[in-house]
Amino acid sequence: MKKTTKKICNLKAFSLVELLATVVISSMILIAVIGTYIHVQRSSAAITAKFDSAKLPRDILQLITEDLDEIITNTQDVLISFQNKKDQNGYNQAKLEITKFITDKANIQVPFEKIVWQSAYDYDSDSPGLVIYRSRDGLSMEDKLLEQVKQPFERGLFVPVCPAVTLFQVQSGIGTNLADNWNSEALPPNIVVTISFAQPVEVSPNYWEIPETQKTTKTIVIDRTKKIPFVIEHKEYQVDANNDSNNIENTSLSGIENDSSTTQSDFRNIRNQILRTPGVSK
Repeated sequence: MKKTTKKICNLKAFSLVELLATVVISSMILIAVIGTYIHVQRSSAAITAKFDSAKLPRDILQLITEDLDEIITNTQDVLISFQNKKDQNGYNQAKLEITKFITDKANIQVPFEKIVWQSAYDYDSDSPGLVIYRSRDGLSMEDKLLEQVKQPFERGLFVPVCPAVTLFQVQSGIGTNLADNWNSEALPPNIVVTISFAQPVEVSPNYWEIPETQKTTKTIVIDRTKKIPFVIEHKEYQVDANNDSNNIENTSLSGIENDSSTTQSDFRNIRNQILRTPGVSK
């Protein structure tokens, strides 16, 4: 009988220490991701708590107004830009950036606070529509909208504010002369924000549009120090003394006093009769 021998080769594999290190690193990454998700959900809940209903357009417009009011204290150190576009699903999307700068020791302007409002298509929802997001970044850790201090890793995170939006538009101008994009260093005269939750209707073949009655628009003035010209009309008011029933000396008695044929007793009798008349005071 022949004996067969098997050669056992040294196969390369992970050691126990390597496996433990992999598990520990994976756990740390998973904990960080879960922690970030929890903080985003808390921030979203804090913003949503500001609403009586998350779908009320006027509440969202008020939040945008508050962000502008908090940042625009001096128009010299603020930069505002916005863009609008149509996405592939036919929804109007917009992005509004508000940045406040400060001057450091080297006399260089650095961003102190930056707030971004923008919309994106909601792929996770069963019903088509947009989601409005808000993010805040900067040197200051306090977010006045959330009324709490953010953690360093929460800077710049986009927090969902309101779903089921069908129109989010940011413009600037007066009347029908509205600009859809603004990238200038100069501040726009105002910000016109339009939002709607209504579904578009077909106004013509293959053309859908949201009715104007279903849109909510708010105009936010940027330059608060701009002088508004007022015109004051001056009107002269004249009092006709002859129509004053209480002015005895200027009415009937003046003619009696100038009549030389009237005796003194007649004058006293006529005067007493007038004073006894209702509505005539002494």
